[in-house]
Amino acid sequence: MAPTATGQRNEPYRSQRAHRRPLVRVARARLRVLREGPVAVSPFRTPQRMLGTLDATAATALVEGATDIALVIDPSGIVRDISFGSEDLSHEFSQDWVGHSWLTTVLPESRPNVEALLDEATTEELTRWRQVTHPSVRGSEILIQYRALRVGANVMAMGRNLQGMAALQQQLVDAQQALERDYWRFRQVETRYRLLFRMVSEAILIIDAPTQRVVEANPAAGQLLGESPTRVIGRPFPEGFDTDGTQAINSLLAGVRAAGRADDVRAKLADGLQEFLVSASLLRQENLSFLLVRLSPLRAETSGASLPENRARYLRVLENAPDCVVITDAEGRILSANNTFLALTEIAAEQQARGESLDRWLGRPGVDLNVLMANLRQHDTVRLFATTLRGEYGSTTDVEISAAAVRSGERPYFGFFIRDVGRRLNAEQPSSPEQPRWLDQLTDRVGRVPLKDLVRESTDTIERLCIEAALKLTGDNRASAAELLGLSRQSLYVKIDRYGISDQTPDPTVTDEK
Repeated sequence: MAPTATGQRNEPYRSQRAHRRPLVRVARARLRVLREGPVAVSPFRTPQRMLGTLDATAATALVEGATDIALVIDPSGIVRDISFGSEDLSHEFSQDWVGHSWLTTVLPESRPNVEALLDEATTEELTRWRQVTHPSVRGSEILIQYRALRVGANVMAMGRNLQGMAALQQQLVDAQQALERDYWRFRQVETRYRLLFRMVSEAILIIDAPTQRVVEANPAAGQLLGESPTRVIGRPFPEGFDTDGTQAINSLLAGVRAAGRADDVRAKLADGLQEFLVSASLLRQENLSFLLVRLSPLRAETSGASLPENRARYLRVLENAPDCVVITDAEGRILSANNTFLALTEIAAEQQARGESLDRWLGRPGVDLNVLMANLRQHDTVRLFATTLRGEYGSTTDVEISAAAVRSGERPYFGFFIRDVGRRLNAEQPSSPEQPRWLDQLTDRVGRVPLKDLVRESTDTIERLCIEAALKLTGDNRASAAELLGLSRQSLYVKIDRYGISDQTPDPTVTDEK
């Protein structure tokens, strides 16, 4: 009935050879079923005139071409013949269905549907569609939708392969579940964003980039601008600032729209009672552009106009001092820095240095700042600490650092005074007279002492000089010296005792950090 694996056609249903009859009688029986049976279908209007008289071979070809799978079932439910509409589907099923019960070819949960099809075919010539699941030889399951047609004493089950539809339905379910997960994830993110947007203490405004009107504002922004957040929305920005502040903010927003970022600016309200540090960044959402504007109020005591005249002069001197002045927190992160420090480190604006660790620009990362902080915590002051300062673009400068710790409340802060010593005429330290002496003694012993012993003695001498230099550099602070040399404290103490360095009289103002 169907093409075999070799492409040849089987003979028409062998069991039906003795019962062939004209197609006209079959068409009449089907027409009667279509008109009188319980299955609501739309029959052909003139089947005899349009289709003519077809023999069994033509009817078989018609069934083969119209179905994905066709079975001929005898009255006892045994498969007598089978036809596949495609070679791929024939490879999915076992080839020994013929001679076995149709119930054995389906999964247990599909057997009631098979029994219903066979029972209904005994009373009606054409049954309704029912879904049946067959096990595949590859271990998967294939869903087939069958309709049974009574042909003489036998039943012909015609099936449609629903495997593609089942795959599409599964994809639809997976897509729906993914949408649900994305939706709830979006809702959670939006809830966190809304909560953070309302609770943040800084004033935040979201502005439409083309029209420069406020789209959203948090309560802090409304409080600083003297309006409720709902009344701020929809109004143009900037509004309520003095002439210089409005011009500076407009320049800031224009720079952000053009380049994506710009340096922060200062702006005062029109009444002059409050000054803000205004920063902005570009935010893109689909095809729309927004500006995220942050207003940080500057405290009144930081303004020179509100300070006493002597204190204002003092701050102006530090800001324009020829030496670098840097203030950090207890962890070494920069709180403020003057213009000289920005010039040596090749930074354009102070905002770029705020929050960064001072260790980022010192000569020996991970060492110099740790030594300075350890001495500041112990002695409150450090003087003439020699190191280098690195710029953002690769330049280096020899510097001396003096620092002081300020105890203010529970969290202290540190002030660093960094002086450029690279242009000094006598910048190099004079070598100790002991150094050329041991070098001369070393060369005089060549030829009299084996090279291995000379190397060992030289290594010991160099190691002792390095330890002495580290102790001198750290003010005899052994913990800092061990960190500077990359040794553990225990190893440094052993070497100090070995070379007799412990016999030196330390500075009475300095004690080892335990």
